[in-house]
Amino acid sequence: MDSLTQIVLGASVAAAIVPAAHRRAALAAGAVLGTLPDLDGFPIALMTDDPVLRMTLHRGLTHSLLVLPLIATAIWWLFKRFGKGRVAESPVRWFWAIALALITHPLLDAFTVYGTQLWWPLTPPPAMWSSVFIIDPLYTVWLLIGVLVAAFAGPRLIAGRLIAAGLVLSTAYLGWSLVAKTVVDREADRALVAMGLGDAPRFSVPMPANTVLWRVVAMTDDGYVEGFRSLAADHGPMQFTAYPSDVAALRENAGLPAVQRLAWFNHGFMGATVVDGTLQLSDLRMGNEPDYFFRFNVARRTGDGWTSIPPTQAPMARDIASTWNATWARIWHEPASPGLETGEAVGTH
Repeated sequence: MDSLTQIVLGASVAAAIVPAAHRRAALAAGAVLGTLPDLDGFPIALMTDDPVLRMTLHRGLTHSLLVLPLIATAIWWLFKRFGKGRVAESPVRWFWAIALALITHPLLDAFTVYGTQLWWPLTPPPAMWSSVFIIDPLYTVWLLIGVLVAAFAGPRLIAGRLIAAGLVLSTAYLGWSLVAKTVVDREADRALVAMGLGDAPRFSVPMPANTVLWRVVAMTDDGYVEGFRSLAADHGPMQFTAYPSDVAALRENAGLPAVQRLAWFNHGFMGATVVDGTLQLSDLRMGNEPDYFFRFNVARRTGDGWTSIPPTQAPMARDIASTWNATWARIWHEPASPGLETGEAVGTH
């Protein structure tokens, strides 16, 4: 999730646990701890200029549920041993405040589609529960209100109540997002089965800043299909648009380290195109046709074969304002034809 959300989540969790007299200090400590895991971007940027590594190393070590409890214990011990202050006065509460402010960060990240390596250094595919977008005001606002009130009210009862209310409402919103995802997945499954794609790998993800409009992608033998579902506007069977992918080129380069690492990280949800003799891979999870946030050039055609090249990231040509306007309009209106972009329309039969 975005940095502001992680800051107010960490602050809220810490402030909800410590004694009321320590609440303002916990807000500050929780805000720092809540954003700490995302600072991995700085050492990663110093380690490598490979965009594939930068993407796939992020949300690794500093997001691991096997590592963060150790870090939390070390921080708690240092403050308890040498601080002689609030942590020493209420060591048990402060231990849980520190630990949960850290641990809730990767757990919330796992609700997005990016991919969070919860069990690093073990290497199962990263968790991508994909029920909320990376920025969603309806999750963040309740936490933000509680934190702002608590910053002024300090130990007063109203501060504790609003912090608790913020945590309850934001958690309830996550629950709603899972319910919405289940509804969309059910509709998508029905349509895909009717299209003969019942066993196709697929994922669903909300469109930006909401949990009403959803996007579903399913992989096919020659590419993938993309469909949208608005819980506010759509009523009939879900419709999909088919898009081709150069699966032969992807297969021929499947052994390249960059391709293997991307396939592990994005669960194989990649589109492949050859642009001026260069193989370009798009992460289908983030963006939608024809624009994706992550597109990497990984190989170049040479004669009858391919040669690996140092990965480079292609720029994204997307007008964010136009994208949001289209998303907002699609939430409330079911289109006459399927899809948000052009392609080969396919439907149930």
